[in-house]
Amino acid sequence: MRAAIYARYSTDLQSDASIEDQHRLCLRLINGNDWQEAQTYSDRGLSGASHLRPGYQRLLEDARCNVFDVVVAEGLDRISRDQEHIAAFFKQMRFQGIPIVTVAEGEISELHIGLKGTMSSLFLKDLAQKTHRGLEGRVRKGKSAGGITYGYDVVRDMSADGSVTTGERRINESQAQIVQRIFQDYGHGLSPRNIAANLNDEGIPGPRGTWGASTIYGNHQRGTGILNNELYIGRLVWNRQRFVKDPDTGKRQARLNPPEDWVIEDVPDLRIMSDDLWNAVKARQEETRSTAISDGIRKLGLTKRARHLFSGMLTCGGCGGGVIQVGKHYYGCSTHRNKGTCDNRLTIKRAELEDRVLSGLKEQLLHPDLIAEFTKAYQEEYNRLAGSIQQERSSATRDLAQIERKIAHLIDAISDGMFHASMKDKLTALEVRKSELEALIASASDEQPVLLHPGLSDVFREQVANLTKALRDPSSQAEATSIIRGLLSEIRLVLEDGTYTIELIGELAGLMALGAPQNEQSRPEAACSTVMVAGVGFEPTTFRL
Repeated sequence: MRAAIYARYSTDLQSDASIEDQHRLCLRLINGNDWQEAQTYSDRGLSGASHLRPGYQRLLEDARCNVFDVVVAEGLDRISRDQEHIAAFFKQMRFQGIPIVTVAEGEISELHIGLKGTMSSLFLKDLAQKTHRGLEGRVRKGKSAGGITYGYDVVRDMSADGSVTTGERRINESQAQIVQRIFQDYGHGLSPRNIAANLNDEGIPGPRGTWGASTIYGNHQRGTGILNNELYIGRLVWNRQRFVKDPDTGKRQARLNPPEDWVIEDVPDLRIMSDDLWNAVKARQEETRSTAISDGIRKLGLTKRARHLFSGMLTCGGCGGGVIQVGKHYYGCSTHRNKGTCDNRLTIKRAELEDRVLSGLKEQLLHPDLIAEFTKAYQEEYNRLAGSIQQERSSATRDLAQIERKIAHLIDAISDGMFHASMKDKLTALEVRKSELEALIASASDEQPVLLHPGLSDVFREQVANLTKALRDPSSQAEATSIIRGLLSEIRLVLEDGTYTIELIGELAGLMALGAPQNEQSRPEAACSTVMVAGVGFEPTTFRL
């Protein structure tokens, strides 16, 4: 009798020597029956609930080829813990005329298949419930339930009893900066695909080596992906989904749990993202989803992102149609190109258009009147904040004096013999509040608010002068582009004397108009509705460069 040995252990936490231990027991059984050892089949760190195990599959294949005459294992649960699989294995071996003999049960019969299969199935169910209960307890303590989240490190410390702590995490500062950069870039209009490409170009390793769009965007319903992980705002969400195994493929499929089954715990020490940035990203995601799908039909035109600085904002001054890219480097009127109803056949190079607009912006934004307006608005806000700090300090000083009087009254009462247990707790609370107020007063400056910030106009000039540089620098390009596009509603190309005159429409045009002459004769005529710029005092329309 040629005897095949099958050995298996479930997880990597078990000793690899378990295979050798099972082999030794099985070999003792083989020698006791005067059989001949044929071959050993083993699976290391694989659950018995799955039949997709290399060693198990080789065992089935060799059984069909009559490589052995009997199967030996330590126990029936080593071969499989699934009722369906163990029954199928028994039927296959019986068809081949190969008996199954285990050290624990002896020769396997239909009775063993029914009883042991049921017991193994109940064992798996009980194990899953206990594991789920243990993981929930860890999460409710603010600890990790398993897995490593990008932006954090696993902490392994030695406790007082000599055991190693598990589930603790701390912020990985370098990865946290990458997470913040991803949120900022997405908030400024970059797509997940472009963000991933930039990170890969810079050689920044991702959670699984390289970055991909799905790694960043993920699935908002399941909370997957960098942009959907609430741990970045100090909120640990667990049990959002469960996994069920496909009986045909053996692969796990995710199923969403109802929100009332979620376990949510606040972990403020793990926060690396501000609420403002998180909310801005969520708003953009919601806007993208709402415009991408309408009545079940995907609107591809609405979800297409601008490839260049002013894409989608250019219009023809003659017909009002859009100005689109014609060829690789030129812009032209789309109405003339597609319909032939506009006489404007002039094209302009994209680089020339961008340089003219940016050069004009820098020149006009440096007008003395505009600098003066900026200085005035900045100084008003600066002084308001400085005044609020002084007011807060004065209020803290008054509160401190009141707290000290209450403490003195309590001490006098205790000295006179009027002691009560509740007085101790009240005195402790007053002392804590006193310490807080003293720290607040100590941190506040005694200097009076500055009425005129020195060098403010120089700061403005420097920022404007760096406008083009910011649009060319990859680290600031997304933010600068987002700001400029947000301040312009339209860029109109007006054909005059064989060349284009560029008109800017929107809030930025009104801002630049602060430096232009304010009489009615020099102001361009309105061509469309515009946005009032707060503090300006008039409604700007268009501004010509």
